[in-house]
Parts: sequence; C-alpha cells; structure tokens
Amino acid sequence: MLKAARSGIKEAYTNEEYALMQAINAYNEMSRAYNLLYERLSEWYGLYFPEIKLTNPATLANLVLVFTNRNEVSEEDIKKAIKDDGQVQSIIQKAKASIGREMNGDEKAAIKSYARLSLETNSMLEELEKYLKLASKRILPNTTYLTDEKIAAELLSKAGSMERLAVMPASTIQLLGAEKALFKHIKFGSKPPKYGTLFKFPAVGNARKDTRGRIARAYAAKIAIALKADYFSKNFIAEKLKKDLDESISRIQKSPVKQKENRNFGHSRFNRFDGRKPNFKRGPKMHGSNKRHQH
Repeated sequence: MLKAARSGIKEAYTNEEYALMQAINAYNEMSRAYNLLYERLSEWYGLYFPEIKLTNPATLANLVLVFTNRNEVSEEDIKKAIKDDGQVQSIIQKAKASIGREMNGDEKAAIKSYARLSLETNSMLEELEKYLKLASKRILPNTTYLTDEKIAAELLSKAGSMERLAVMPASTIQLLGAEKALFKHIKFGSKPPKYGTLFKFPAVGNARKDTRGRIARAYAAKIAIALKADYFSKNFIAEKLKKDLDESISRIQKSPVKQKENRNFGHSRFNRFDGRKPNFKRGPKMHGSNKRHQH
C-alpha cells in the first residue's frame, strides 16, 4: 500500500501544472514584496532628496545607486539611470536646491544595498514572468489565448489541479478568487460577488458597473469550454472562442444603461395607512399589563 501510494504521488507530480501553480504563487507574493520595497525606498530616499519623485521602481533604484551626494552631481551618472535628458536636468536642478539632509557613509552603504535588493527582486519577477508565459502556453494553450498567462495560471492555482478546473461549471470559474466575498454573502447575507480573478481583465475591470457581471459571465462560459479542450481533447479551438467572446462583449458594452429599480414599497396595495400620515400615539393600556393592581 505504501509503495502504491508513493508511486501514485510520484506520477501525479510529474505533471508540470503543479510547478506552474507554485510559480504563479511565487510571482504574486514577490510582486507584493516588490511594491513594498519600492514604497520603502521612495520614503527613505525622500529624506535626502524630497523633491525627486519617480514612479518607476527600477528607475528609482538605479538613481539611488549612482546619485547619493548632491555636492558631486554627475550628469553622466544620472543618465545611466534616467534616459530622458529633460528629466536629468530637472533632477540636477532640484538636487542643488534640495532641503533634504546629507548622507553619511553608513547611510549610503545601507540605502544602496536596499536598492540592489529591489533590482534583484525585479530581475526575479522578469524570470518568473518568462517561465509563466512558456508554461501556460504549454499546459493551457486555449485558456491562455483567451485570457493571458498570469490569469490562466492563477485560475489553475485557485482550482488546485487541471482536472478539477476542467470539470468546473462556468459559474464556479466566474467566482474563483472571490471566496471571501462568497462566504461573507452566505454567512451574513451581503451582496453576492459577480467575479473574482476575472476582474483583472481590462474588459471586466474597466467596464460599466452594470455590465461587469455579464461580461465576466461571458468570459467564464468561454473559458470553461477552453479548459475542457486543454485537458480532454487537446485541440486548439481558441480562435473561434475568442471571436465569439469579442462579439458577446461588444454586444454587452453597447447595451443601454440599466436603470436601478425604484422599489416603491408604499404601493396602495401594501400601504395600510392609504397615504395618510400614520398615528403612532400609544393606544389604551392592554389588559395584560405587568403593573401590579392597586387594592
């Protein structure tokens, strides 16, 4: 029995789908860490040059490595980090009039090490992204064609296995990634979710609020078909699915704005006051009062 169990586990893990699930989880976790590194580096570097604001994390890290002393401003060094000549001149002018504090030797070494860590994290993200593109196209060619490599891999990770994902109905695929909102709806009666991971699609996230649910449902229906082709038949049918999906989305986007229902609970059928102002004065004391009778 132990030998059979070991053999079954070994055979199950020979599939690359489990490596793809680990890769997408690593990518998402590292992306969050990279954003935190950028925020911390931006605040830290702002102590010395508060006037310099850069939105690109890699550009900021490269600038930290070449420019830590405002008294030794080198245009050539700054150009190594920033290619725009106009932005280089602006940084030089701002640095000369900066109100930030001066760095000592220990601070320079520390912040440069932190900037290198940020760049190494960015390089690792790029390597993971390359693997995700290749592996997703190998394992989920139809699904990746309809979506993209990250969303396809994330759907696989949420499902737990390719077999489980392939037999899921479209309604379940639509809500993958919205488990917390779904349990909250079941437990507390809040509004049910209409999409989970599919919200990352620009066509869903950027759509009108009244059409997002319908577009997510259209995506989920086509993804369910693509997944079955990826797992069972291995046939590439994504081009026709993509064409049908684009037509459905275009039709939904052109639909008129859905007006909110005006629920008038004061309809004459249900209004026991018949339009008159209700009288909430306390009526006569009922016979079953808790007060003691006075003899």
